[in-house]
Amino acid sequence: MSGIHDKPSVDFLSPAVPMRDRMTAYAKDLQERIIHSLESLDQDPPSSATIASGSVLEKAGVNISSVHGKLPPRAIEQMRADHAGIPYDLSSGAHVPFFAAGISIVLHPRNPNAPTRNPPPPGKVLAWWFGGGSDLTPSYLFEEDAKTFHGALKSACDPFGTAIYPAFKSWCDEYFHIPHREETRGIGGIFFDDFSYPPHKRLPPPPSSSSSGSSSQGGSPQRPHSADEIFAFIRSCGDAFIPSYIPILARRKDVPYTDHMRRWQLLRRGRYVEFNLIYDRGTKFGLKTPGPRIESILMSLPETARWEYRSDMGEEEGSEEKKLLDILKSPKDWI
Repeated sequence: MSGIHDKPSVDFLSPAVPMRDRMTAYAKDLQERIIHSLESLDQDPPSSATIASGSVLEKAGVNISSVHGKLPPRAIEQMRADHAGIPYDLSSGAHVPFFAAGISIVLHPRNPNAPTRNPPPPGKVLAWWFGGGSDLTPSYLFEEDAKTFHGALKSACDPFGTAIYPAFKSWCDEYFHIPHREETRGIGGIFFDDFSYPPHKRLPPPPSSSSSGSSSQGGSPQRPHSADEIFAFIRSCGDAFIPSYIPILARRKDVPYTDHMRRWQLLRRGRYVEFNLIYDRGTKFGLKTPGPRIESILMSLPETARWEYRSDMGEEEGSEEKKLLDILKSPKDWI
């Protein structure tokens, strides 16, 4: 297990520091804060970035990455599927230098009433852009929890432009869709990629100089567009982790549950595994980088999951399982 990193010595708020160092330092700072917040809820968690067999968390990972090297053609081809603007001639066979830094947070609670929490947005700087995603994956639906989670994300996004949360929430519902199951992995959150200065396909264009960087609605910016502004947005979303999830975990960790509920939780985890191994871009990219750290790439997978042949769980009208499944098949707006 990897231990907690020392406090970052780099000032991630200083524009004089290279962005790659600022992102790495922020990830270390956020990692420490999140681990401390989780320790306050678990009776005996190891002081580690990877938690297994805790009393509240069955498996959890709060891991940071800062990697660089040269991408082989197959990894570049995978990346260009979503970033066609990267200048590269596939026929050249050349390897391209890269750097990526971020934080990955995945929490699998023991109690089926407590939802799985997935990472806040990491940062990537290549040519250059930031990207990430954050969603909630419950086994049992509590509307109070959904509103807590989405409300915290909206509050993190709105200071940077009121169009951001609805755009990235919709993108999250699309991204975490499991086509072969015709359902989403969870109840959404935010997802974004390719966030840099150029116009973004999901957001209003950067403001013109005549508008002084503000929209017509209350002087709020339409969206961040410089590296410093987007990094501030990344930090706002990362800082939203604790208010978006810790209150939910505290509410649900001691709620009684049955073997029936545990069975449903494991079936839902099976869906989680299917998405991560078949569709998740980060997993596919990680496996194609040179010398991949397999344990880190697969850290997000739960300790236990379940599959049943033609299971009828979730089909009974009026059941809590059916209530969740209906939402997963037709995502809704929570705030």
